[in-house]
Amino acid sequence: MRSRPSTGPHLDRQIRRDQLDAVRASVQQALPINMLLGLASFLVALHSGYGVAGGVWFSASMAVNLLRLGLCRAPCAGLAIAADESPIAEGAAARSVDRHLVLACLAALCSGSVWAFLPILSEGYTTAQTLFYLTITCGITAGAVTHGIAYARIPICFITPPLLSVALCLLAVGGFDRNCLAATVLLYLAALIRSTIATERSFRETSRLKNEATALAEARKAAHASASALAEEMRERATHDGLTGLLNRAGFIQRAEERLTAGEALCLMLLDLDGFKSVNDVYGHSTGDRVLAEVARRIRAALPADCDAARLGGDEFALVYDGARVVESPAALAERLIQTVAEPFESFDTGRLGMSIGICPRPADSLTHLLSCADEALYAAKHSGRNHFRLFDEGLRARLEVRRDCERDLSQALAEGTLEVWFQPIFGRDGRTVTNLEALVRWHHPVHGWVPPADLIAAAAMAGLTESLLRFILEQVCGMLCALRDRGRHDLSVAMNVSPREMAQIAVDEIVLGRLRLLGLPATALEIEITEETALDIEAVQGKLMALSRAGIRMALDDFGTGYSSLASVRQLRANRVKIDRSLVTGLTEAEDKRGLVQAVLGLGRALGLEVVAEGVETADDLATLQAMGCPFMQGYHLARPQSATDVLRLLDAHPFAGVEARVQRLGA
Repeated sequence: MRSRPSTGPHLDRQIRRDQLDAVRASVQQALPINMLLGLASFLVALHSGYGVAGGVWFSASMAVNLLRLGLCRAPCAGLAIAADESPIAEGAAARSVDRHLVLACLAALCSGSVWAFLPILSEGYTTAQTLFYLTITCGITAGAVTHGIAYARIPICFITPPLLSVALCLLAVGGFDRNCLAATVLLYLAALIRSTIATERSFRETSRLKNEATALAEARKAAHASASALAEEMRERATHDGLTGLLNRAGFIQRAEERLTAGEALCLMLLDLDGFKSVNDVYGHSTGDRVLAEVARRIRAALPADCDAARLGGDEFALVYDGARVVESPAALAERLIQTVAEPFESFDTGRLGMSIGICPRPADSLTHLLSCADEALYAAKHSGRNHFRLFDEGLRARLEVRRDCERDLSQALAEGTLEVWFQPIFGRDGRTVTNLEALVRWHHPVHGWVPPADLIAAAAMAGLTESLLRFILEQVCGMLCALRDRGRHDLSVAMNVSPREMAQIAVDEIVLGRLRLLGLPATALEIEITEETALDIEAVQGKLMALSRAGIRMALDDFGTGYSSLASVRQLRANRVKIDRSLVTGLTEAEDKRGLVQAVLGLGRALGLEVVAEGVETADDLATLQAMGCPFMQGYHLARPQSATDVLRLLDAHPFAGVEARVQRLGA
């Protein structure tokens, strides 16, 4: 059998280790037989009168056998080395194995040399004991080859001296029979040598296959471990946030679903950082990332046991735990978390950062419901100001139901035309002359009654109906403009409100201008009212506002004086009009500070050439005060309430110049 070439030094070293290990085992098995045959030879020599020579020979044989036994049991570094040792250690181990194999060959040669002197016990194989000694020699050499299959050099070193000794002794005696027997011994030696070489090849091939199989199994095991580690890493990445180490949204939902399935009484908290955008804007995103990581660390350190924390995205975090297992109340935990986050940060002013928390501490039928409740509580907490928390209660539950029903039913309401657009007149300084109208969307929900405009707009956004709602309002406004022109009232314009979300998400300019062109209405007949929230992100909407302004549509800045408007934003928005918020107008007569603010806005309007409208005129005293201050335009329930298009047109037809008293009486103010 031919041995295949080894696939590398490492595999060859493993085969050599197997050879040494097999040699040690086979020699230890053969030595007892060697000793017994030596003893038998000594006894025969003693019986035949060669006791002294036999004793010396047997002593030498025993000494060599004991030496071989010691070598087989001597420690070898090459047999003890681990598979994952360094190349240097592996090389030293291989050299140790080679040394032990060489020593084993030398010991076998010494043992064979001792057996080569066996002829002295029979006078060169001429005595009557010759047959016995030849049989012993033949048997022990055959046994050596039988046991020495792993490493051919060892049995060859052992069998060559005694068989050569036999052949030489037979040739020395002479004679045809003895010469033939000597030749036969030499042929026997050659056959044994050939057999040992063949068996070594077979052993090496078997060892190679075994080690390759072992290596393949280890490689598969390592590959499996690597694949498992990679899968675990991918699972970790898929379920954990890379920045904070907390669960991400997917991991949080998975963990919360598991808890819900297990029947836990879940308590869910949604946490939102207050002022984080300011930190990012002032200190940069790298500092913002460090802040998020530090906030996550603080949250994790403050949590009770068996509580899962997650970063859902941006600066929003979430917590979920079994409320039945946590002694601390949700309110106390929320307070502690708020205080923890409010502690000073090294890299920036701590006054910039706070936290709002929405809590749903009650069981829910689904995780979606639980998240909705906590989100509603968070929304309420943020409207209460910085560093507040809110528990989801019956009041929030009712508001959530209203919002859900509105989102669900709004599409049908738009399709069936159950929404309405009412119009509220805006009057001149005299309080009698109608200068223009403001369009206000109204919806009477079949279950919840009148829906506030802010909730209606939010419901449209959540239901993906923002554009549909805008088109509906625009259609009603254009209908009013057409009706006014049919009555010859070209002096009246109509204003419509556009929310920040509408302005940012949809092409308001294209929709509005396209509809006006289609109906042949002049752009100057329409006014767009935008809130100060739009002014906060003016860059995102400035292009649309510019397109509307260039076309001739007038711009009005609503709720002026209560938010973040500046002179720069007024100019950038190309505002033609500002509307003083009702909070500054209601009770104006009794509040000196309000009068000062209103007077300042009126002065600003005169200086910049802006029209100023005072909203929320509720009493005759407030009207008189505004007239005395020189307010050019006014709007409020004391003058006229919002009415349907039919009622407003009827009012304009019947009383185009009616006094305030008659108008208020007719409209039910």
